[in-house]
Amino acid sequence: MLRIINVVGARPNFMKIAPVIEEMRRRSSRIEPLLVHTGQHYDESMSDSFFEDLQIPRPDINLGVGSGTHSEQTARIMVEFERVLLEHPADWVVVVGDVNSTMAASIVAAKSLVRVAHVEAGLRSRDRTMPEEINRVVTDSLADLLLTPSRDADDNLLREGVAPHKIRFVGNVMIDTLYRNLERARASQVLDRFGLKPGQFCAMTLHRPSNVDNHETLSGILDALEVIGEQLPVVFPIHPRTRERLDQFGLTERIRKQSSLVLTEPLGYLDFLRLYSNSRLVLTDSGGIQEETTVLGIPCLTLRQNTERPITVTEGTNRVVGNDPAVITREALAALERQASPARVPELWDGHAALRIVDAIEEAS
Repeated sequence: MLRIINVVGARPNFMKIAPVIEEMRRRSSRIEPLLVHTGQHYDESMSDSFFEDLQIPRPDINLGVGSGTHSEQTARIMVEFERVLLEHPADWVVVVGDVNSTMAASIVAAKSLVRVAHVEAGLRSRDRTMPEEINRVVTDSLADLLLTPSRDADDNLLREGVAPHKIRFVGNVMIDTLYRNLERARASQVLDRFGLKPGQFCAMTLHRPSNVDNHETLSGILDALEVIGEQLPVVFPIHPRTRERLDQFGLTERIRKQSSLVLTEPLGYLDFLRLYSNSRLVLTDSGGIQEETTVLGIPCLTLRQNTERPITVTEGTNRVVGNDPAVITREALAALERQASPARVPELWDGHAALRIVDAIEEAS
């Protein structure tokens, strides 16, 4: 019997681990999974309905570490997770993504001589000003099994000297969750709630410090939204960090006066999936949305200088445009004029990554 501790630290991690846990539970005669939530991101919307609506397993253990600086948070996770490993000896620790919890749990497991499997290994932005990039590099250097979502991730790991036998190309597990919930999301009333018609609006997310922590940058993005809004409404679920900065910089009143901007609190997964899957264009600085829009064939502009998911550009519908308002405006208007592309689904983004992930862990045991 394999004992496997699966570690998550934020909402997107739950989306990625859910199909993996489900697959492990199908093999209950051979695998005993445990789900640990570090509490890195405390989210009030992670109520009972969050788990029930998305059929996501509730954590067996919640470390409740809360917020703090990167160093404080990482240290607290390490201290608490070490206690978990002492109380629950395991054969494997599975980590997902690139948050602080991913790196912290990997360090503790490696020092405890417990094998580490990293889901979504090998992604690189090559921008070490991003905390996530540090987390990715450290985690991959420690992992015993590197489960990659795309062929370019394999290439990154090989260039860094990772032994080929440790690398397994399994596909993108986030797409498992997307496919599983597309039909269920159709029951969402979010479009009716905001008076939206499919294909006649733009969806946007914005939260990264490089975009929202500087007054001039954030104000410039609002300039671009005003121009884009002359063509179609822009639906903007505001991240708490972004809302704080808008208040801090005195931009809240300005954004409320933009009649074409539909402001809302952060949406639940099913509502947000219903929203962006029916949009004409997506503006984002998120990672996962670049992947999901690629699968759905929706034009996406990534408001960053780089992406750790280049396959969404080379094979998908994504364009990396940075945060210059003139460039954002130009690319958005061009995207609206172009005919929407048919979905070009990258290799093994087929909804069966979780099966391959669990197969790989069993075969490596």
